[in-house]
Amino acid sequence: MLNKVQLIGHVGQDPEIRETPQGTKVADLRLATSRYWRDGEGNRQEETEWHRVVFWGKTAENVASVLAKGRLVYVEGRIQTRSWEDESGKHFRTEVIAESWQALTRAAGSGEAAA
Repeated sequence: MLNKVQLIGHVGQDPEIRETPQGTKVADLRLATSRYWRDGEGNRQEETEWHRVVFWGKTAENVASVLAKGRLVYVEGRIQTRSWEDESGKHFRTEVIAESWQALTRAAGSGEAAA
């Protein structure tokens, strides 16, 4: 069996970093991927999909210091769906748990190569 996803997309907002009660860093970001095609009349169409990506530990700290809104990034990981229930009902969230990543563009105003 295989649970693997590879995405190349743009960061939708600066990563949000938090810490678990055990002290482990966690970074969340939204990643936009798009696909393009031509319709029957030859007009260019675009469809954007938004992904929740979660980074853990030292990787979370690195992501938070390097990635920002608008950066192009490659992410490889696995898909995980969580569920929980509260007073408003049952909720589900599908996320990509990142195992590796690479920035594909430079930070604005930076002369340095991508991380």
